Amino acid sequence: MRTLIATAFVSLDGVIEAPGGEPGHRSSGWTFKDIEFDEAAYELKGREQDEAAAMMMGRVSYEAFSPVWPTLDYFPRYNVIPKYVVSSTLKEDQLVDNWGDITILRSLDDVAALKETEGGPISIHGSATLNRNLSDAGLIDRYHLLVFPVLLGAGKRLFSETDKDKQLLKVVESETYSNGIQKLVYDVVR
Repeated sequence: MRTLIATAFVSLDGVIEAPGGEPGHRSSGWTFKDIEFDEAAYELKGREQDEAAAMMMGRVSYEAFSPVWPTLDYFPRYNVIPKYVVSSTLKEDQLVDNWGDITILRSLDDVAALKETEGGPISIHGSATLNRNLSDAGLIDRYHLLVFPVLLGAGKRLFSETDKDKQLLKVVESETYSNGIQKLVYDVVR
């Protein structure tokens, strides 16, 4: 069985939208515009890339990442590992041909079936809606969060407001860095 890992830059109030400067959010680029850079805070990101056997994202994140990530030299492993896009609307002819193997999954049932296969961890990038839906369906196994010392007030959030049973998490790693960023790694308790 494969491990599904949600990885996110998140504000203290739970927003994950536009951390890197994506257009459309009033605080776009909030991870670097006002937060002092501390290289140590991003060690988790390098480790994720080394450990991931595949990458998963929703359609919106795929459409944002696919024109850019294949050309970036600091994501070499992500450029070659298999990618899964969860979308009911994306068509095969809309997939880029320079970013390795890409498979479209049409439903959460398809994600659940993928988790039952052999292979290493699958890392979920971006994809606010997908993260919320996977979490609500009980499909996420681990969270890799870098929590930034900022309150954004508005934006797409990591977790939904769905009325569901409580879900316990077990802290696997935690660290606070000189710039106030906190690394929080949780396993979902089943």
